[in-house]
Amino acid sequence: MGGALEYKIQLLWDNEASVWIAISLDVPGLVLESGSFDTLIERVRYAIPELLETNRQRRHEAMRKRI
Repeated sequence: MGGALEYKIQLLWDNEASVWIAISLDVPGLVLESGSFDTLIERVRYAIPELLETNRQRRHEAMRKRI
């Protein structure tokens, strides 16, 4: 079976809004925020597989339109 994949996720604290923010260039569409760091990490864990699948489907559809 395949090995684990790694994605770079930036976790930033926004003082003005008092929230943690997660963004990633490795996972298009990943932009999440939460007042709790632990909650943000949990949301990121659930969002990444969903976003990867959505992005894969979009790439597949775009390729079919080109053919």
